[in-house]
Amino acid sequence: MDIFIELSLIITITTFVSFIMKRLKQPLVVGYILSGLLLGPMFLNLIQSTEIIEIFSKLGISILLFIVGIHLSPKIIKEVGSVSLITGVGQVLFTSIIGFALSIFLGLDTTAAMYVAIALTFSSTIIILKLLSDKGDVHSLYGKIAVGFLLVQDVIATIILIIVSSTASAQGTSIPLVLLTTLLKGGFIVIVITLLEKVLLPKLLKAASDSSELLFIFSLSWGLGFSALFYALGLSVEIGALISGVVLSSSAYAEEISSRLRPLRDFFIVMFFVLLGSSMTFSGGLTMLIPVVVLSLFVLVGNPVIVLIIMNLLGFHKKTGFQAGLTVAQISEFSLILATLAFHIGHINKDILTMITLVGLITIAGSTYLILYSEPIYQKIEKYLSFLELRKNNKSTTGKYAKVESFIFGFNRVGTTFMDTFKDLGYTVGVVDFDPNTLDRLPKKGAQYYYGDAQDVEFLGELPLSYAKFVVSSIKDLETNATLVKHLKDQHKNAIIIVFAETSEDAQTLYDVGANYVVLPHFIGADSTAKFIKRVGYSKESFEYKKEQILKQWA
Repeated sequence: MDIFIELSLIITITTFVSFIMKRLKQPLVVGYILSGLLLGPMFLNLIQSTEIIEIFSKLGISILLFIVGIHLSPKIIKEVGSVSLITGVGQVLFTSIIGFALSIFLGLDTTAAMYVAIALTFSSTIIILKLLSDKGDVHSLYGKIAVGFLLVQDVIATIILIIVSSTASAQGTSIPLVLLTTLLKGGFIVIVITLLEKVLLPKLLKAASDSSELLFIFSLSWGLGFSALFYALGLSVEIGALISGVVLSSSAYAEEISSRLRPLRDFFIVMFFVLLGSSMTFSGGLTMLIPVVVLSLFVLVGNPVIVLIIMNLLGFHKKTGFQAGLTVAQISEFSLILATLAFHIGHINKDILTMITLVGLITIAGSTYLILYSEPIYQKIEKYLSFLELRKNNKSTTGKYAKVESFIFGFNRVGTTFMDTFKDLGYTVGVVDFDPNTLDRLPKKGAQYYYGDAQDVEFLGELPLSYAKFVVSSIKDLETNATLVKHLKDQHKNAIIIVFAETSEDAQTLYDVGANYVVLPHFIGADSTAKFIKRVGYSKESFEYKKEQILKQWA
């Protein structure tokens, strides 16, 4: 079959399957793998030009890892915070230990069990960011923590990929000699990278930035050039791509480079997943089914439980731990890339590769629905999650006030503004949040802190709300705010209730249940900005002055 017709058929069938996945609210990667299975020898057998597809596949992996590297700034560990670091490392450690024990119990040999255990530990940053973005939860407490520990996972996965790719050259050679050779090559690469980054890279980027097309082609040559250098030195092409991205991560052009390369990544990475799906075999039959089901259940249930327990021990509310835990209820592209690399260097056979791929399909599909419907799921199983709370968190403070006249639910920069306002009016202030770090940010005097979930009616009943004149909720979750408003209207009718919402539809719902005022930040921000423009006109000095005022408030 002509390669052009073959590629056209592959893309057409993959597109059709992807439409079905979109309809089912599934990540498209599931459609790509299923398309490969459909196109492979088990069904249509349309993939004939395997070598060309493999080249496209390798290009896809290289560009994917190059973009991942761009987002892995060397300062990432500091940026994600201690909570994300501890949770990320803890989850990887416990998942790999339990996963290894499970794999041995299921009859896998030591090497296969090790690879399966490692594959089970990593979750998809790309898929999770998309789902969190769709839900509007990227900047929520659990969303920020989850993104943080997913980035920690990416760093650990990078280290493991380097180790595995190094062992690939150890065939028939003594391990000490391989390690020494790898260290020497690594030293040479570090010197080259340092020289390029300090001397040549800034000048090249500045020259290329004048033209978006030139910046695109330069970035591509940079990533593929590094990959070729690593390959020439007998190291992994994938690691070369990843490190080339890391080198660019601190550049001012990193985000633009990443955005321009994404369409190219999306096309070529399709070939990787299609090829992976087409190589799946089911020679084990029912024998393979049991391990796949057991390991999938471990990822879907066990991983969230591990994260929930770790975050509980760090002082977080069970709801935060539960929602963050669901973000690790699937295995990632890193897992599939690692399994494919292990297969090519002969560490695992095709059955194990198929097993890991099937676990990936099941867990990616399952976790998507778990994350999208996390709120109703949490409400149904909340009472059972209490059994997993090894540490009972009760950080509420007791102040000198007999009554609290104003409450702020959800403390952040907006919470600080309202706190100052209520203090100026002479009201006592109560802050309600389930971020255990909030207490450290509150002033030593003048505010009481209550640790808990605003959606828990029993918790609301324990708060001293009877004297409240004002209740402000900066939480943007509709169900939480609706529960709070209903409770206040039923029990404390005199309070003025101010809540935040994302859309006009949500605002209408909150007005219907009894809110006195609903803040729509985008509408208010647009209106305020338009009035400011009308007042100052074309005056850069006025905008600079306004900017300085805002920055001083944030400091």
